[in-house]
Amino acid sequence: MVTSPHTLVVRLDRMGDVLLAGPAVRAIAAGSRRVTFLAGPHGRAAASLLPGVDEVVEWRCPWIELPAAPVRAADVDELVGRLRSLEVDRAVILTSFHQSALPTALLLRLAGVAWVGAVSEDYPGSLVDLRHPDPGDVHEAERALTLAMAAGYDLPEGDGGRLAVTLPVDATAPSFDVVLHPGTSAPARAWPVEHWVTLCGLLTADAGLAVAVTGSSAEADLVRQVCGDTDAIDLAGRTSLVELAAVVARAGVVVAANTGAAHLAAATHTPVVSLFAPTVPAVRWAPYRTPTVLLGDQEAPCRGTRATRCPVPGHPCLRSVAPDTVANAVDRLRRTGPRPHELHAHAGGAR
Repeated sequence: MVTSPHTLVVRLDRMGDVLLAGPAVRAIAAGSRRVTFLAGPHGRAAASLLPGVDEVVEWRCPWIELPAAPVRAADVDELVGRLRSLEVDRAVILTSFHQSALPTALLLRLAGVAWVGAVSEDYPGSLVDLRHPDPGDVHEAERALTLAMAAGYDLPEGDGGRLAVTLPVDATAPSFDVVLHPGTSAPARAWPVEHWVTLCGLLTADAGLAVAVTGSSAEADLVRQVCGDTDAIDLAGRTSLVELAAVVARAGVVVAANTGAAHLAAATHTPVVSLFAPTVPAVRWAPYRTPTVLLGDQEAPCRGTRATRCPVPGHPCLRSVAPDTVANAVDRLRRTGPRPHELHAHAGGAR
């Protein structure tokens, strides 16, 4: 092992997946002179917020992206050339339990990376130096950290292993009692829009809370519908990821489905009401180590299917969660009292 290596961390999927890699990245950074993060287009912005990341390289991976892009030799050659130019000493490939690290490992070998570590149930041949066994039914953040530790890295003293993001010192945002994030990347994870509308009314008109509704520009119609004629602030398409993180960090509670916004809340240590469809296991994907109320029928027929569209008529796992149940969960989390401000805020450097 190089004493102070330039280490490449690979996580090629979406924002939430990248945020969950944070503890592993900090462990790797503690034992490296430099950390480069290879991310997909939906995870690049999140990778740039992780403490310990020095540089982010973006690549649209055909075996990770959904929908999948075609495999093109020119794209592969370009990536291999870029990675070779970085002169990486070691690479750690982070994957979920349903993903294979081996195609990525092949590209790293072609790029001249001398040492590669990954979780792999399949025989890797000469593609992987550290074939880490699958750690089983653990949270994705812990899955990644166990691999980093097996690769010889460890969290620095005093780092408790929670999620974290780095924000510029001038990243300010208005303060809201509640932030609602109704959008999802998969319809199977979505709480019914009419429930969101009712909840927004309960929180603003009935409870008198300051509410913001967030989303991308592509979700503007959804956010507008949720806000309706209430006093909620419509932030659809009006925040970068850094700005959204600042909004979430100053919120009293975030309400979101199993999506990146919930993990962003966990990374800013903000309490979460998690509307969690059981298409993937909550033990792996629930908001990590932040005060959370998990709602949704975790024994529903869609359990463990990884479906992107609900396979059960009526979407019962989430439709059964009433808006007043969510409002009560918000109230319960707000009554837990003030939380310590633990957001990592730095200017410039990511360390």
